[in-house]
Amino acid sequence: MTETLVRWGRPALVLAGLAVIGYLCYQIGPAVVWESIRALGWRLVVVVVGPFSLAVILDTLGWAVLLTDRRVPFTVLLRARLAGEAVNLITPTASIGGEPLKAYLIRPYAPLSEGLGSVVVDKTTVVAGQVLLLLGALPLAATRLPILHPLMLVMGAILVGQLVAVGGFVVVQTLGVFGGAGRILGRLGRAPAARYQKGLNAVDGWLARFYRERRGPLLGSTLLHAAAWAAGALEIYLVLLFLDHRASLTDSLVIEAFGSAVKFASFIVPASLGVLDGGYVAIFAALGFGSAAGLSYSLVRRLREVLWAAIGLLWLGTRRDRPWIPADAEGDLAVNAEVGRAE
Repeated sequence: MTETLVRWGRPALVLAGLAVIGYLCYQIGPAVVWESIRALGWRLVVVVVGPFSLAVILDTLGWAVLLTDRRVPFTVLLRARLAGEAVNLITPTASIGGEPLKAYLIRPYAPLSEGLGSVVVDKTTVVAGQVLLLLGALPLAATRLPILHPLMLVMGAILVGQLVAVGGFVVVQTLGVFGGAGRILGRLGRAPAARYQKGLNAVDGWLARFYRERRGPLLGSTLLHAAAWAAGALEIYLVLLFLDHRASLTDSLVIEAFGSAVKFASFIVPASLGVLDGGYVAIFAALGFGSAAGLSYSLVRRLREVLWAAIGLLWLGTRRDRPWIPADAEGDLAVNAEVGRAE
């Protein structure tokens, strides 16, 4: 039963998401949506490349500050991030499958234990940055919508969920979740514990030291990721501007914050297909920009996701070398061979 759910669950969710997008197009009117997309013309290139380039740079810097002791080149981190996020987008792993790949791709500069620890903390600060964005956007949205508006209530509930999630992430990381999970799986006969345990314990040790000693980089990473989320508002602003909607940067920031909250809440759905698209339709309509503009922006966003995922996969596909790992690197995991076969 479980294997069947794993095997068919993702395709079913993808088909359901595509069906929702198709239904939204039908309800709003394909001609209306197409006219909005067509009106962007050549400016579509500016929309899908410009703002997201800034967001990727900020996100990569948010990861880099967690690894300042290792001096990993920025271009290496950038490529690893693009490749990992592309894998997150296209694989049935609830947006976490690409994280081990990121650590693997920086192995010439950091032991795998530190790389894995850094991507775990980075994932946590990404969500923490999202929390900061939503915290700032809710008071701004209150100037446009009643406090008891359904959209405001939903966003408030998601904010509470995000706060609980971030707190939970940090707690389990400081309690030795990787080593503990390895021991449990070993006792269940699901993993060769003796082979992996040393490396898993090394990841736990790195995480415990980081949260105890490196609070400055932790805060810096959170702020950089919050800025990266905010940079997404530029994409929304440009779309609305090119479609002749009178929108302010404040409106765009609220839309981005609310959209990112919907994405967080629907992380289990591949690429948040259908859920995020319907969310944008509701958010744009609630703020007075119309459902057609919301769906048009959602489709532009999907195009951007495909473009940047293709860039990440293209780099990954042209890579033929095997990263070198120092023989005495702390926490050198025995899973290297397994990851190498997966690549």
